[in-house]
Amino acid sequence: MLLLITGLVLFLGVHMLTTARHTRGALMARLGEGAYKGLYSIVAAAGLVLIVWGFGRYRSSGYIPVWDTPAWLLPIALVLMWFSFVALVATYAQAGKLKGLLRHPMLAGIKAWALAHLLVNGDLGSIILFGAFLAWAVYDRIAVKRRGDTGAPRSDFTLGDAVSLLAGSALYASMFWLHPWLIGVPIT
Repeated sequence: MLLLITGLVLFLGVHMLTTARHTRGALMARLGEGAYKGLYSIVAAAGLVLIVWGFGRYRSSGYIPVWDTPAWLLPIALVLMWFSFVALVATYAQAGKLKGLLRHPMLAGIKAWALAHLLVNGDLGSIILFGAFLAWAVYDRIAVKRRGDTGAPRSDFTLGDAVSLLAGSALYASMFWLHPWLIGVPIT
C-alpha cells in the first residue's frame, strides 16, 4: 500500500504544483522552462509507475474489503465510464458544443472515471486510489475556476463533437475487452 500512496503523492502532488502559480513560476525561473518540464515529467512518470506497481501489489497480496457493492450501481458506473471516455476525447478535439459545455473536459472525464470506479469497488486500495483522483480533480477544477480560466468557449455542434462521441464510444466499447487483459478484472 505504501508504494500506491507514494505514487499518488508524487503524481497528484506534481499536478497540484500547477495550481500553485507563484511556486511554479519561481521554480520555472530558477530551473528554466525546459528543465522544469523535464523534471515535472519525470516525477509524474515515476508517480504513475508507483501507482500501477503499488496497486498491483496491493491486489495480489491482500484485498481489504470495506463494503459490498450493490449490483444496481454497475449500470450507473457504466454510463459514467462512457461519459469519461467521451470527455477525454473531447479534451483533444476541436472546439464544439460538448467541449464548451464541459469547460474542462479532461477534469470532467477524470471525475466521472474516479466516481464510477468508487461506486463499484468497495475495497480500501480502490477507495484510496480512485478517491485521491476524484479529490484532486475536484480541487483542480475549483483552482482553475478561481484563477478565472473559463475553459473552452461555448459553440454550436461541430465535427469535433461527432469525433468525441464516436471515438469516445469506440474507446469505451474496447474497454470491455481491454480491461480484463490490462487490469486483470472483467468489467461485468
